Amino acid sequence: MYNANNTLKKVILLGVSFYYLIVCCTGCVKEVSTEKKEEIDYTVVKEADIPDYLMENIESKKNDAFRLSYSDSENLYIAAGYGEQMSGGYSIVVDDLFLSDNAIIFATTLKGPESERKGDKPTYPYIVVKMENMDKEIIYK
Repeated sequence: MYNANNTLKKVILLGVSFYYLIVCCTGCVKEVSTEKKEEIDYTVVKEADIPDYLMENIESKKNDAFRLSYSDSENLYIAAGYGEQMSGGYSIVVDDLFLSDNAIIFATTLKGPESERKGDKPTYPYIVVKMENMDKEIIYK
């Protein structure tokens, strides 16, 4: 037997659910400023000083380009890797690391070897920087 009352309830429930889905997905967009507000003091971390948890993540992702962050009670670590390169001699330059109104901006560049080095084993260049812990979104450039 057809029950119009149950069908109407289902249609209303579906409509209300769809409405809340749309409101939740579009209402949470916030604008992120990338205008430099303040320089951030940082240090490049030696491999031996990288926290174990972060190092494990780097090792698991090193074959491809990656961007990672890790924080403890005092420090924020930001890592950028460029995946497998066919030889050694690569380096990574921190182009910019600064605070905007509501984010940390982290920009790096991969620099290649000055000359082609045939016969070298593949390498996996990455960089890790350490700074004071901040509760801000990180924008990678």
